[in-house]
Amino acid sequence: MQKAVQWLELWRELVEFQQAAWRDGGAGNTEDVWIARAKIFDSDVKRRWATPDSSREFIMVQLRENPGWTALDIGGGTGAWAVLMAQSASHVTVIEPSSAMIHIMRTNLAEAKIQNVEIVQQKWPEAQVRQHDLTLCSHAMYGFADFTAFVRSIEAITRRLCVLLLRSPIPGDLLSKAAMHIWGQPYDSPNFQVAYNALLQMGIFPNVIMENTGLWDPWTSASLDEAFAEAKRRLRLPHKSEHDDFLHDLLARNLVNQDGRFVWPRSVRTALVYWTVHPSG
Repeated sequence: MQKAVQWLELWRELVEFQQAAWRDGGAGNTEDVWIARAKIFDSDVKRRWATPDSSREFIMVQLRENPGWTALDIGGGTGAWAVLMAQSASHVTVIEPSSAMIHIMRTNLAEAKIQNVEIVQQKWPEAQVRQHDLTLCSHAMYGFADFTAFVRSIEAITRRLCVLLLRSPIPGDLLSKAAMHIWGQPYDSPNFQVAYNALLQMGIFPNVIMENTGLWDPWTSASLDEAFAEAKRRLRLPHKSEHDDFLHDLLARNLVNQDGRFVWPRSVRTALVYWTVHPSG
C-alpha cells in the first residue's frame, strides 16, 4: 500500500521549489518584480475578461443577493476584481504590495468612476484590515509556503465566504509528465489539485466550480531550444543534465510549429474554490 500524500507538506515543497526557480531565473531580485510586467498583465486580464465566465458570475451573484456585503481582494493586481465587485459591494478593500500594479489600478478605478474601493499597499497577511463579508484571493496564494497559516489568516478576516481561484492543470500535461519522470509525482508547482486536498486535510470541505471558459491560452516559444530552457527553469534543472534527453524528446513530440513559433499544448484552466465561514457563537 502506498504512503498517503501529505498535501500540506507537498504545497510547501512546491512553493519553495517554485520560488527557487524564480530566483534562478532572476525574478525576485528587485523591490517590485511587476515594474516591467504590470501593463502586460493588465492588458491580458482585459482581453480574457472580454468574455463572461462562471467565476465572475458566481462572485457577483453572492454580492447582488447580499446587499451591504463588503469584499476583500488579496493580491488585487491592477484592479479588475475591485472594479467588478465595487459595482455591488458596499465597500471593497484591495491588498496589493506592488506600486506598479497599484498605479494602473488607480487609473482603472478612476476610468470606471469607482469611489468605494480602498487600496492597502502591503503584503498579506501583514496588512491590517477589518473583517469583510467575502474574501477573494485570485491566483495570489502561490507564494505562501505555509498553506494552513494562509487559509486561517483569510478565515480570521472573513465573516461569510472565502473564495480562492487557482490554476488547475489537466492530468498528463507536459510538465506533469516531466515532474512524474523526475520526482515520481505529477505536480511541478502549487495548484488547485494540491490546494483542494490540503483543505480537506485541514478539515475544510470546499465547493468547486470549474471555470467555463475552457483551457488557458497556450505558451509559445521562439524555438525548441527556448522551450527546453523554459522547461528546465520551471523544473529547476539549469545545471543538471541527466534528464535532458527525456525533456528534448518530450518537447519535440508535443510542441507544434505554428508560423515560426513553437506552441505548447493547452493544459491549464481555472478552478474556483469556496467555503462558508460560520461566525463563532
